[in-house]
Amino acid sequence: MERNTRTTRSKRVYTNASSSDSEDAVEPKKETQKAKKEPAEKASAAKKKAAAAAANSSTDTETQPKIKARAASKKKVKTESEDVPNDAGTAPSPKRTATSKKVLASEYSTADTGADPTTAASISHAGCRGNPSKKWVGPHASAAKGVFNALTYTETVGGESRKWDRPPLTQEVVDKFKAMCEQKKFNKAHILPHGSYLINLGNPDPEKRKKSLEAFIEDVSRCERLGIELYNFHPGSTVGECTEQESIKLIAEGINEAIRTVPTVILVIENMAGQGNVIGGKFQHLRSILDLVEKPERVGVCLDTCHMFAAGYDIRTRDAFDRVFEEFDSVVGMRWLKAMHLNDSMTELGSGKDRHDFIGKGKIGLDAFRFIMNDDRFNGMPLILEVPVEAKTEHETYRREINLLYSLVEA
Repeated sequence: MERNTRTTRSKRVYTNASSSDSEDAVEPKKETQKAKKEPAEKASAAKKKAAAAAANSSTDTETQPKIKARAASKKKVKTESEDVPNDAGTAPSPKRTATSKKVLASEYSTADTGADPTTAASISHAGCRGNPSKKWVGPHASAAKGVFNALTYTETVGGESRKWDRPPLTQEVVDKFKAMCEQKKFNKAHILPHGSYLINLGNPDPEKRKKSLEAFIEDVSRCERLGIELYNFHPGSTVGECTEQESIKLIAEGINEAIRTVPTVILVIENMAGQGNVIGGKFQHLRSILDLVEKPERVGVCLDTCHMFAAGYDIRTRDAFDRVFEEFDSVVGMRWLKAMHLNDSMTELGSGKDRHDFIGKGKIGLDAFRFIMNDDRFNGMPLILEVPVEAKTEHETYRREINLLYSLVEA
């Protein structure tokens, strides 16, 4: 009897609840009918047998939802880890969904990591899908509880990663990060750390600028220890206390100080959306900073599509796209372009507002991203998604967006 009960329970994992319930109800009914025809001494035994069967049915019914929930959970993990290969072309392993509500905000707390709550950084590594486009697309992903965890995250969604705060960077963490890069075959040339948004090298206030510069150099030093080649940051703002040119000079001085302190790592300046007193909304701002850098080979530029559009650079049509990049090449130079952030815009052209949207769903539209995915000038560099995500659907969202971008590649 015990053997039969176990068999029935095992089978029910693969059947739905309604069919299981109907099977459980049959046996007691048959036993009751049989009891009416048998002698009185056998009727009592039959009733006991029916009661035992009913008890088993009740237990199975209570257990069934738990079994199904576990099976569904396993199936979900498998689904999240399929289809999108990592750099090595192997199937990625599952990773828990990040908890951050803001794509570019720190996910660390001081209690968890001993991090300085005034700073936040992120890392991105784009993953190549092995197609002829030679594009390296990846998500802005979490590195909560250790920079090495960022590498695991992107396997699930199809890229690599780029997010960390500033807990103490021990040698153990450094060794683990490098070992994981080697194990997962991640090319560190495609990892793109993103500096804290609180860093403002263009602020003329001596105390505030000193704090920003120290955090900036600390971040760059961490990149060097980890063997990462690129460091992406926002240039800064005048905060309404100085002219643009004065702020640009301060930014360049900060870059030069970091270069003198840290012998490697390319410092990648990001274009901005043209909001308020922020430097970087114009290509000429980027050019002016580059002109003041002592070692030009140590700097580069990252172009964010949402920022470009919000700053007034129209890339929606083929002709408009070509004109913008001709201007960029003339003013800055394509050779300085080291990475891109791929985001649609929730706001109109020239809005001056930094509001990211899903690819093809915003005011830029799908064509601009098709142009990028089929342009050899953007081969081999990190192409990082920074679309709005929620913790519960972060993996699915980035997988969808990455797959959409690769679907734009023309044969």
